[in-house]
Amino acid sequence: MERLVLTDGQWAKMAPHCLGKPSDPGRSGRDSRLFVEAVLWIARTGSPWRDLPAVFGRWNTVFKRFRDWVKADVFQRLFEACSDEPDIGLPPENGSDCNVSVSDEEDPCRRSDTALRRSWVSYARWT
Repeated sequence: MERLVLTDGQWAKMAPHCLGKPSDPGRSGRDSRLFVEAVLWIARTGSPWRDLPAVFGRWNTVFKRFRDWVKADVFQRLFEACSDEPDIGLPPENGSDCNVSVSDEEDPCRRSDTALRRSWVSYARWT
């Protein structure tokens, strides 16, 4: 199992925007942080949902929760909450690694918050 990617600081910014808190009406999620880590694992690896490691829970349950969060625009709020920290473990838009020999404008690891948000939202809608 790969390391988890969210820092405590990033999670502190995200947690208030998550669905399924005990104070929310309806059903509550067991571990929202682990769920977000699962979604980041899928985004980083490009694997199908069925290949989600068991440590994250049943793949179908995680996928259904992901779909609910997409419909509720939760991921948009999470990225807005962490917009000052664009590197949360997602691969660059073009799938390449960071390149230190290019200028800041060309480096995919230094792209703007808007580009990161756009790439994540398009991933969420695609799935």
